[in-house]
Amino acid sequence: MGRRKSGRNISGILILDKAAGMSSNSALQRVRRLFDANKAGHTGSLDPLATGVLPLCFGEATKFSQFLLNADKAYRVTARFGLRTDSLDIDGETLEKKDTSELAQTHIEKAMQPLTGQIDQVPPMVSALKHEGQRLYKLARQGIEVDRPARAVTIKSFRMLDFFPGGEATAEFEVECTKGTYIRSLISDLGEALGCGATVEKLRRIGSAGFVETDCLTEDRLQAEFEKGGMQSLDPFLLPMQILMEQFEEVVLSRSESEFFMLGQTVMLPQAYRFGAEADIVRVFREECAPEANSENTFLGAGELIEEAGAGLMVKPKRLRADI
Repeated sequence: MGRRKSGRNISGILILDKAAGMSSNSALQRVRRLFDANKAGHTGSLDPLATGVLPLCFGEATKFSQFLLNADKAYRVTARFGLRTDSLDIDGETLEKKDTSELAQTHIEKAMQPLTGQIDQVPPMVSALKHEGQRLYKLARQGIEVDRPARAVTIKSFRMLDFFPGGEATAEFEVECTKGTYIRSLISDLGEALGCGATVEKLRRIGSAGFVETDCLTEDRLQAEFEKGGMQSLDPFLLPMQILMEQFEEVVLSRSESEFFMLGQTVMLPQAYRFGAEADIVRVFREECAPEANSENTFLGAGELIEEAGAGLMVKPKRLRADI
């Protein structure tokens, strides 16, 4: 028999404003201890250098974190030109420095254009991707570099916010991109296109899956609330887990249908339900009241749409809560 996890059985989402200088996992564990949660995870790592939006999932919410991993992200990044480092950011070892006194804003804007839209990007060696079972950053620490296949990503928006010319020129950008995009690689590619090199000086995630900076709580704020009222005073900061699936269509089942659904059985949907051809996943709720009553239905989990000849449209359990 496995050892039972200690801590409280709490479920929900917290949007953390991760501080610089720590890994995403370190930030997660520090917040987890404040909540005394027995189960927690984060969605989408941020580099130690980076700050900003880091959704944390507690308890049953971890089952639905996968629906955030594919979400688009947005970043604000400061690049230093004329500097190449082994990690592609300011924390790495300097490989080369060049004077950038002749670098102009128009040069940068021209070099940015081919880096917008769908591009092929080579992940940095200092990343959490695996090569033959080993994390790339662990190989990099040993001085080992391996070939990394380029991956297709989409840069939906790449715009310059400000430019500071000089011998060590810098510029601030805002980037909207699809999952799996490495901003360090994007800035490095920009520097290579300019012929002077570039590295990330500051990086902040300002958006992820619809969450933005104003949704965030800092660890300092959580610590202050904890000191005033204990761990229970933190619980109101948790968002409901169904918020992880807001991009999907909603299905509401009757109480009897819900019982079969929660037992793992496929349930037929009324003909009134109509979904687009691209829909395959839905968020499923149990009806708790008459339509005119003012109370919320209970979130059950994720369902998969199935259509069979002669049977009509059905919903099959995909991820179910275990706390109801």
